[in-house]
Amino acid sequence: MRVFNNKTIIFKNISFKEVTFKKSISLAVSLALLSACSIEGQNIKVDNVDLLITNGMVYTGDNNQAQALDIAICQQIICGLYPTGKHSINAEKVINAKGKIVSPGFIDPHTHSLAELLSKDKNHNLNYLTQGVTTVINGNDGGGPVDINAMIEKLNIHGIGTNTAFLVGHGSLREQVMGRAQRYSTPTELEEMSALLTTAMEAGAIGLSTGLYYVPGSYANTDEVITLAKIASHYGGIYDTHLRDESTFNIGFTAALDEAINIADKANIHLHLAHIKALGVDVWGQSEQAIAKIIQAQQKGTSISADQYPWLASGTKMRSAVMPKWVMADSTAAFHQRLKQADLAEKLAEEITENIRRRGGPESLYITEFNDKSLVGLNLLQVSALKKLSVVDTAISMVLEGDVRVASFNMSPEDVERFMVQPWVVTSSDGTNGHPRKYASFPQKYQEYVVDKKLLTMAEFINRSSSQTAKILGLNERGIIKVGYKADVIVFDQQNFAPKANFSQWNNYSVGIEQVIVNGKLVIENEQFLDVLAGEFIQ
Repeated sequence: MRVFNNKTIIFKNISFKEVTFKKSISLAVSLALLSACSIEGQNIKVDNVDLLITNGMVYTGDNNQAQALDIAICQQIICGLYPTGKHSINAEKVINAKGKIVSPGFIDPHTHSLAELLSKDKNHNLNYLTQGVTTVINGNDGGGPVDINAMIEKLNIHGIGTNTAFLVGHGSLREQVMGRAQRYSTPTELEEMSALLTTAMEAGAIGLSTGLYYVPGSYANTDEVITLAKIASHYGGIYDTHLRDESTFNIGFTAALDEAINIADKANIHLHLAHIKALGVDVWGQSEQAIAKIIQAQQKGTSISADQYPWLASGTKMRSAVMPKWVMADSTAAFHQRLKQADLAEKLAEEITENIRRRGGPESLYITEFNDKSLVGLNLLQVSALKKLSVVDTAISMVLEGDVRVASFNMSPEDVERFMVQPWVVTSSDGTNGHPRKYASFPQKYQEYVVDKKLLTMAEFINRSSSQTAKILGLNERGIIKVGYKADVIVFDQQNFAPKANFSQWNNYSVGIEQVIVNGKLVIENEQFLDVLAGEFIQ
C-alpha cells in the first residue's frame, strides 16, 4: 500500500480506499447547492427531481451485480437511488430504461481530444459520447498544455461536450524551457520546469505525464523525471507514462518498466502505465514477464495501474515510428536537414530499416493520414512500389512532405488478452485520427472481449471503464452511480452496443448508446445528440 499525502489507493488486489484530497471540497459545495434538501438515509430528501431513470438494469460501477434501481437526478447530482417502483418521486422528465443497461458514464484516461474540445464545430466530442464516454483525459504521452488556467478559459469560450481533466506533459515542460535540445537539463532548467509544473498542479492538473519514447522526453534522464514526479506527488497527482521503450528500440520493454517503477518508488507516487502493450515481434510474449514484474512491485508496495485499447494496431506519426531519435533533435528544420545529408544516409538507412522491422515490416505500416489522400489506406511497401523508391527513401520523402500518421500492426492477440484480464488494467482509446480507436474503443472491447470471447463480465467491463478509472485518477465525484456523486450516466442496449468504425472507415460513430447524461443534463436522447454542451473542466 502506498500513501500519497492525503490520498491512499491500494492496487494489490484492486481494492481501493479513497481519502479525500482537495477535490472533496467541490462535492460538499455541490451538495450544498441542492437547496432545501437534506440527507435522509442514502438519499437526498426531495419532493421533485429533474430527471428519473426507471426500470433499468443498473450497474453502479462498484457492484458486481446488476440491480433493479431507479435513479433520481437533481441539477448536477444523483440525489436518490430507489428499488424500482418503491417510491413516489415526481420528475420533470422520466427515462424508461426497461431492458437496458444503466451505468456510470465511461471515463477515458488517455485521449488526444483537445483539438476537438477547442473547436467551435467539434467541441461536442461526439465520437466519445457515442461510445458512452462522458469524461476524457488530455495531456497524455508528455504532451498537452502547460498553462492550465489559460486552457480552462479557452475551453469555456464555446463550451465542451464531455468533461475533461489534464495531465501536465513532461515533454511540453521540457520544450517550453529548453526546446528540443538533445541533452540532460541543467539545474536551472529543471528548476524552471518544476516551477511551471507547480503552477499547473495548483491550477487543477491531476498529474504528470511522460512520453519517454518521444522527442523531446526521450532526451531526459530518469533523475529529471523523478524530480518532477515528486512535485506531482506533493499535490496528490499521479505519474502517467508512455514507457521509454515498449519494444527493443532503446533499453527494451522490461527495462523501461523497471525505470517507471523506480520513478514511482523514488517519487512516492501512483504509477499509471499508458496503453500497456508488447510492441513488435521482438517482445511478443513478454507480457507474462511484464505482468509478473508489476505484480511483484505491487506486492512490495508500489501502487500501479495501466490502461489498454482493444486493438492489435498502435497508431502514431511515421517520424516517431521509424525515425531515430537523434535525427529529430533541435528543430524541424534541423531534423529535415539531417534527413537530406549524404554523409548520414547510410546510418539513417540502417536504423530506419531496423525500426521498420521491429514494427513488423513495411507491409504492417498503414498510412492513415497524409496530405496526399491517394496514399491513405496503403501500407508503406505499397507506397514504396508506387513511388519506385526504396522503403527507407519512401519513408524519408513522406516525412519531408508533412505529417504522416500510420497504424502499425505490431501486437499479438495473446499479449493483448493477457493484459486485458489483469484487474489493474482499465479501458482507454489513445484516440488519434486515422485509427478506429478514436471512435470505437469502448464498444470494440465490449463486443470482442465481453460478448464474443467472454474474457470479461459485463460488471468487470463497466467497472474498468468507469469507477476504477475514476479512482486511479482521483476523480472523487465521478465514475459511480451513488447519491451525492455527479450525474454522469449512460443507458445502452447490450444487444446493439457495437463499433461501426474500422481501419477502412475509421470515423464512423458507434451505436447502441441510447441516452447520455453529463453533469445532470441529457445530451443524447434515443441515440440523437441534442446539441447540449454540458461538459466541465474537472480536477
